[in-house]
Amino acid sequence: MACFLVPAAEAIVTSAIQKVAGKEKTKRYKLGWLNAMLWGGVFLLAVEHIWHGEVVPWPPFLTAMTNPQDTAIMLHEMATNGLAMAITITVMWAIIVAITISMENKLRKAKTVKG
Repeated sequence: MACFLVPAAEAIVTSAIQKVAGKEKTKRYKLGWLNAMLWGGVFLLAVEHIWHGEVVPWPPFLTAMTNPQDTAIMLHEMATNGLAMAITITVMWAIIVAITISMENKLRKAKTVKG
């Protein structure tokens, strides 16, 4: 229903951090990668929800918000599925960044030894 809103909120926050953090930190921690993963997932999920009629172009935009009983189900889905998706994406990004930083450090050491 609206599970994509949780990663969307995270994407908004990380995009703001990327703008404020500066190029050096943004490049070192690959925030662009995280934002691409988050925004890509949000886009695909939004398209899927539009396709199934769960998101509409008129207020309240989310069909689950028209009925209070459905709203409770929607909030539960956001808290479970949406949070799980956001955490999974962030953990996968952290693993990718850790591997990348490790590989970059090994390359620097190899260049130092050879040079």
